[in-house]
Order: sequence, then structure tokens, then C-alpha cells
Amino acid sequence: MIVDCHTHLWRAEDWSEEMTREASIARGGPAQVEISEEEHWAAMAPVDKAIVFGFHSKHLGLVVPNDRVKSYVAKHPEKLIGFACLDPNEPDYLDEMEKVFLKDGFRGLKLAPIYQNYHVMDERMQPVYAFCEKHGIPALVHQGTTFPRRAPLKYALPIDLEDVAMAYPKLKMVIAHMGHPWVEDAVVLIRKQPNVYADISALYYRPWQFWNALMLAQEYGCGHKLLLGSDYPFTTPGDTMAALRNVNHITGNSGLPRIREELIEGMIERDTLACLGIG
Repeated sequence: MIVDCHTHLWRAEDWSEEMTREASIARGGPAQVEISEEEHWAAMAPVDKAIVFGFHSKHLGLVVPNDRVKSYVAKHPEKLIGFACLDPNEPDYLDEMEKVFLKDGFRGLKLAPIYQNYHVMDERMQPVYAFCEKHGIPALVHQGTTFPRRAPLKYALPIDLEDVAMAYPKLKMVIAHMGHPWVEDAVVLIRKQPNVYADISALYYRPWQFWNALMLAQEYGCGHKLLLGSDYPFTTPGDTMAALRNVNHITGNSGLPRIREELIEGMIERDTLACLGIG
């Protein structure tokens, strides 16, 4: 089964002026702030299942309502899986948590501490982790760098997730983007913590980092903990799979070791839903 575990859905109205401006600077051109459901659905054609989430950052001004994701997923329940986003800066975030998981049928949680301006071990997050562990709800965490000036890097280190994994050992977590640029930390963390995984979303267009990240996972023997993700609309699952199968082009005739085909195809064919306990 081919699963894209990392896709976004949003509209221009969800983006603050600050976020739109800084995303455009980072991209070197206009940010893609308007995604139609039809565009998302078409992009998911190469995969069997796709996890889709919105976003909720009061701190920076990117708020995609969970209800919109719920509505879209309900149109394609055979293929789409909804992950809700919670923001502890909102006074009703615990009420929202119970609503999205106990009433609305969301299957997982999306968190983005660097965008939401909190440390992963913030006391406000402890009831969220406890709830998710109890109910078998996996969490995909953006624990890596990003472009906005007011997104604190001190909250982005993937190694900080070890404290969460130790406190909530049955909670399944995914480190988005392999925690780039701290991919070494992400690799050693997923190797030693049995319920922590990483996705490879939005890495292939940095080809040297991409090859190195996969080689680290290969050398540490934890390639089976890597999950396919695109970070749509920044990339597509089709382009991501093509880049995976072409990852060794960077070695040329250098004599550098190659990423093994079984690791590459293993990522593409991995049943991510089973790994996360939501199959």
C-alpha cells in the first residue's frame, strides 16, 4: 500500500499577511496559499491513501479550520484520513481535542511547535499526549526548521521529542521532514524509540541533504522507520517517489555508497497506517 502521510489543504483567507510575505520570500516567488479540493485530490492519484491536515498557528497567523478538513475527507472516506491540528495557545484547545477525536472521527493529530511557539514538553501539552496515548491517536510533529522569522528554532529540535517518547511510551509519533536540518538527531531518535518514526516529506529538492539523510538511516539500520510523505502542495507524492528512485544519481562515479533499492521501495510501499496503528 502506498500512503502519503503528509499533505496540506488551505485557502488564501487562512494566511496572515506576515505568513504570506515570508513564505513568498522563502520560495523566491508567490506562495501557494490557495489549494482547491480538486487540486489536492488530483495530486493524490498515485497513492492508495493520503493523510490530510489543516494547520492552526495563532502565533504566526495560519489557521485552517479542522471542520474544513473533516468536510473534505468525508467526500473521499475510502482514501483520505484526517489529522486534526490543535494549538495550546487557544483557550478551548482541550474542548477541541475531545470534539475532533471523539465526535468528528479524526484519526491523528498534527502539531507544529515552531509555528505555534511552545516547547514540546510544555505543561499545556501533557493532557493532549495522555489523551492520544490512551485512545491510540498518532501525532505527526513538525519538529524541524521553517522560514518565518518569528518561528523559534529553540522549539524545533527533534531530539526534544525523546522526552515525550519516554513519558508516553505507547504514543506513536512521526517527525516531519526527518527533522531537517537536524536529520542526524532524528535518525538516532527513531532508531532507539520504538514508536517514533520520521517522514521524508519536502526533502528531495535538497538532493545532497536528501541522500545523506537516507544514507544515515541505512547505516543506522532504521530505514524501516521512514515513511513516505510529500508535503503537498510544496511537492507531490508522484514527484517524491520519482526522486526517491533517482536518489543515487548524486553519487555519479564518485564511488560513494548507494541507497539500497529495498530501502527505497520499502518506503514507497510501507503501510504507514499499520505502523501508526490506524490501519
